Parts: sequence; structure tokens; C-alpha cells
Amino acid sequence: MNTKKIWANLAVEDIERTRDFYLKLGFKPNGPNHTTEELTSFLVGEDDFVIHFFKKERLKWSLEGELADLSKGNEVMFTLSADSVTEVDEWAKEVRKAGGTVFSEPQTIMEKWYGCGFADLDGHKFNVFYNGK
Repeated sequence: MNTKKIWANLAVEDIERTRDFYLKLGFKPNGPNHTTEELTSFLVGEDDFVIHFFKKERLKWSLEGELADLSKGNEVMFTLSADSVTEVDEWAKEVRKAGGTVFSEPQTIMEKWYGCGFADLDGHKFNVFYNGK
């Protein structure tokens, strides 16, 4: 088998709200028709990692099972790279402005990283790290 690409499929309540949140953070839309009634999709990073955000009902149907309750736990946490301490601080500021939650304030971690953690409007978690402190 030769896997060429991997992407994430996450469930959200409101497609438009999710689209607006990630556009405010500067995520790149996945093509000219990146948003439909059931999906909004973005490309992340230099390798264009794809994250699809599906309407909850649609993803539940595809999974043929229940979705994770993000108020009770986590499904996954993505890590985004930053080029500086200042950029990590800027991420935290922009997440708050876009309506997200910073659950871990920008800080030095294990003496060599600087990072923060945030959750989007549906509780999907990301952290942002700069490795070079």
C-alpha cells in the first residue's frame, strides 16, 4: 500500500461559524468551493494538510456510530508550528479575537519549547509550538 495523503475529518455544529473562525485565523480554504451546507475544508501548513469540518449529523452518518462528546474528553489534538515566541503569542491573541478559547496560556514548556493551547468553537483542540527558545 502506498498512502499519498492523510487528512482529518472533524464534526461541528455550525458550518458557517466554523468557516468564519478558521478564516479569521488565516487558514487557507481548500479550493474555491471549500464550503457547502455539510462541509467546510481548509489546507494547513506547508504540506497542505487537509482538515474537513463536517456538520455533526453528516459525519455521524459516515462513521456509522457516535461522535465524541468534546465536553467530556478529547478526540485528538493537532500541533501547529510557529516561527517565534511572538508568533505563538499572536496565535493566542487571534484565537481569542475569533471567539476561541485559550486553555493553555503561552509559556515555556520543558525548557526548550514555547507554546500555547486553544480550542475552537466546537472544542477541537490545537496547540501552537515554537521549538527554538
